Amino acid sequence: MKLAVTATGDRLDSEVDPRFGICRFIVFIDSETMDFKAVANVAGSGGAGIAAGQLVAEHGAEVLLTGDCGPNAYHVLNSAGIKVITGVHGKVKDAVEAFKTGKYRASDHPSVQPHHGQKLS
Repeated sequence: MKLAVTATGDRLDSEVDPRFGICRFIVFIDSETMDFKAVANVAGSGGAGIAAGQLVAEHGAEVLLTGDCGPNAYHVLNSAGIKVITGVHGKVKDAVEAFKTGKYRASDHPSVQPHHGQKLS
């Protein structure tokens, strides 16, 4: 299964980034082989959640593991058939292992309000 995990760095031992739309990287991982590719998230401040959601969909992920996900991003991901799992923390590789053991369940709604985690001017 192809997973997407928000991350502070481009490695499996990087920490899960708690902010979906403005995370530094999205790590795409094959949960069976643990082969991965890290992609820099270049979404700007306006519409970041939507752009990051489109990036996850374009890379064919089936599940997203992240700390929080706002309503716009959640809508994009849900519309693409991607399961969203929030409340994830720790190292990317540990989050994947926890997912594989059934620790996490998909969310049926966004975990934060619009623009959560963003500095608004």
